[in-house]
Amino acid sequence: MARVVRQFGVLSGCFATRQAKRVFPTCQAVFQNEPQRRHLSIHEHHSMGILRDAGVAVPKGFAADNKEKALDIMKQLTSDGAEDVVIKAQVLAGGRGKGSFQSGLKGGVKIAYSAKEVEDYASKMIGSKLVTKQTGKDGRICNEVYICERLYPRRETYFAITMDRTHNGPVIIASSQGGVNIEEVARDNPEAIVTHPIDIIQGLSKEAAVDIAKRVGFSPKSVDAAAESFMKLYEIFLERDATMLEINPMAEDNKGEVYCMDAKFNFDDNAAYRQKDVHALRDWSQEDAREVQAAQADLNYIGLDGDIGCLVNGAGLAMATMDIIKLHGGEPANFLDVGGGATADQVKEAFKLISSDPKVSAILVNIFGGIMRCDIIAQGIIAAAKELNLKVPIVVRLQGTQVDDARALMAASQLRILACSDLGEAAKMAVRLSTIVSLAKEAEVEVKFKLPLL
Repeated sequence: MARVVRQFGVLSGCFATRQAKRVFPTCQAVFQNEPQRRHLSIHEHHSMGILRDAGVAVPKGFAADNKEKALDIMKQLTSDGAEDVVIKAQVLAGGRGKGSFQSGLKGGVKIAYSAKEVEDYASKMIGSKLVTKQTGKDGRICNEVYICERLYPRRETYFAITMDRTHNGPVIIASSQGGVNIEEVARDNPEAIVTHPIDIIQGLSKEAAVDIAKRVGFSPKSVDAAAESFMKLYEIFLERDATMLEINPMAEDNKGEVYCMDAKFNFDDNAAYRQKDVHALRDWSQEDAREVQAAQADLNYIGLDGDIGCLVNGAGLAMATMDIIKLHGGEPANFLDVGGGATADQVKEAFKLISSDPKVSAILVNIFGGIMRCDIIAQGIIAAAKELNLKVPIVVRLQGTQVDDARALMAASQLRILACSDLGEAAKMAVRLSTIVSLAKEAEVEVKFKLPLL
């Protein structure tokens, strides 16, 4: 279930996330802050390399991490026949073309007509942060640019493969409207979307691939080439343990050749042990430092904008906990799922993550001890409170295995840990305490809590 959070906001988001938002209002906060949160995502130039190695036609291109290399790449491409080049910021965020660099440059995708323009764009992109609708105001650092030959397509289409729960397997999503936001197409012109479930045993047949190519508008002379590309892309999807593969656009030129002009991949984290070469491409600089820390501790963490830290076991329970906080007028500061088999050390690490957020004014722990023993959680909470010298109040709701032992441990700790048996009451208390602490911070007044709270 925890993996569902990582998959919200990917390609299938134009269908799946709408249902999720109706079920979990707090999901909207997750989507707004982490719209591209998913399994492993790699940079475009790596994705294009995977396609090229599999025999899929892509524009010639290379990555550069400084302006000198960028100039060398342009010279190489022009000597191979390219008249112009496209320079793309390698940042893991959507909306690059409409983004703005902190260096002042507008747009993360540019057409360059001369060596001077390549040098100018590369110098303003590399080492600067790109701000898009998906990065937040702080933006994300651009360490490399991808420079490729400029092609002149006569037709652009959209093609993607994603895992879909409704069909219990992979589904092709395609459209005659490529090069645009697919969610806008799904919203404004849903009849332009073609979906084709793939039988995981039978695979994608040539007949089905040809039918899809015809339905999205490839010309008769390009249908076979498009179908071949579809089949190769599906093989990549399977062989690389991908959860999503998106080509936007897939283009047809005036000679009938079919090219993948852009590529985005997501890969299953659970397959890291057999896809080591792919997972070695992960760019940690593109991820929130707290999320990197969480991943290293095998925790699922997403930072939000509220002031009540949450520590929960299970993604569904975490969603419900955040919604209950909002129901009582509070705002969650994070999504944090410690999983079903967390150790005391992992719980301590989770508290480090939560307390590293200066906005947090109270912490709500909600644990249902099935596989997880409540006394282990209590030991982690106590150890974290002592080691980190936590000054914010902690509200703990525990139910399940060894819960009485857990309550005894917390009562004997003499720390600012308030135990509640009812989730609703725990959420109310967390909201009240957070409000008090927040007001005290604003007034620069120190607040001390003594238990029991009356």
